Amino acid sequence: MCIMTPVTEQRGIRYISKLQQERVELIGDVLNQEGFDLVLLQEVWSEKDYWELKKKLCTCYPSSYYFKSGVIGSGVCVFSKHQILDTFQHQYSVNGYPYMFQHGDWFGGKSVGLVVLKIKGIVFNIYVTHLHAEYSREKDYYLSHRVVQAWELAQFIQHTCKGADVVLLGGDLNMHPEDVVVRLLQGWVGLQDSFITAEKVEGCEDGCTLVPANCFTNKKELQCFPQGIRIDYILYKGLSQYEIRCNSHETTTGKAPNKDIPYSDHEAVMVTLSVAKKQSDEELNHPAVAPTVVDILNEARMEVRVGLHSAERQRYSCGRMAVLALLLLLIQGAMGLTSILGGNIQQPFPKFSFSLLSLLAVLVLLISAVLYLFHTIEVRMLQGTEEEMRLGLQTLQDKLSSG
Repeated sequence: MCIMTPVTEQRGIRYISKLQQERVELIGDVLNQEGFDLVLLQEVWSEKDYWELKKKLCTCYPSSYYFKSGVIGSGVCVFSKHQILDTFQHQYSVNGYPYMFQHGDWFGGKSVGLVVLKIKGIVFNIYVTHLHAEYSREKDYYLSHRVVQAWELAQFIQHTCKGADVVLLGGDLNMHPEDVVVRLLQGWVGLQDSFITAEKVEGCEDGCTLVPANCFTNKKELQCFPQGIRIDYILYKGLSQYEIRCNSHETTTGKAPNKDIPYSDHEAVMVTLSVAKKQSDEELNHPAVAPTVVDILNEARMEVRVGLHSAERQRYSCGRMAVLALLLLLIQGAMGLTSILGGNIQQPFPKFSFSLLSLLAVLVLLISAVLYLFHTIEVRMLQGTEEEMRLGLQTLQDKLSSG
């Protein structure tokens, strides 16, 4: 049988994104026209847009699901020709910072969604996700968060795919193919990249999904990559007695037909997969452990450690600021008490300035305390991930040493 899956990055923020309503209409039209078996969308931030798409696609895609999380939602949804039997969602433990309003990833509550399908007796576990964005290649403050998200994604797949015959992951990983996040998913979970394994490749050069020719992309982000970058993926693997072959991998190449605008700031990815029973009795569930996986996991663990040290410094700075604000409040309280009890002793500052300084100290104390708690949680999450990776490395090394 054949599965065709487009992954479309919509950048759908109502009233902010350019021509957002027009692009939702275009996406709905092309999905109805093409008639894919499965559609995975990211950045559908407005649930109203999801319901509009659901209404428009209900005939061609009678089964759908929208994954809700965070403040504004994960933006991740699935449309399927086949009945969705089950769903599950995991929200990543770290996802940027709430005070970075200009980035907004924290408010999206990035997560991975799972839908289970059964097509012609074959059980498919379909995973769709959107990892934290990379805002600077040179100074990537969120790399450790993306590595943690990739690790949690890998573990989530490992622990939920036991009863599946086929695993399929689609989404925006916000990482280049050679980056540690992608290699971790391929090495630890055993996923294959549809672009690499495809018998036929069409569309943008090197399968790029963020290209300078797209009028919605930020050209500054692509100055070092004149051909564009590939950050959207469809990864897969066969379990049980089934094997998968990737027949074709295709990306859109700019503007929608007969239109002056593209569907999205990302080019869509479309893949055709063939699933067939294995002829031999060889099991795919327990592939040989590759020594390179140890190196990949060591690299990922190092990135988590770097992020952990940064989080500890931020926690220390917030704690120190909270202590200083508390000392200032105590000094002001002592001065005020002295003024009241002293009777003839005059207040050294004007009352308005004194009150304003007290208010400022209270605000700094509250903000610093909240940020201290937030970074404490971040430290705990990074410590937990680093420990999980350490145990994973130990298990891998034991397997390699035992032959």
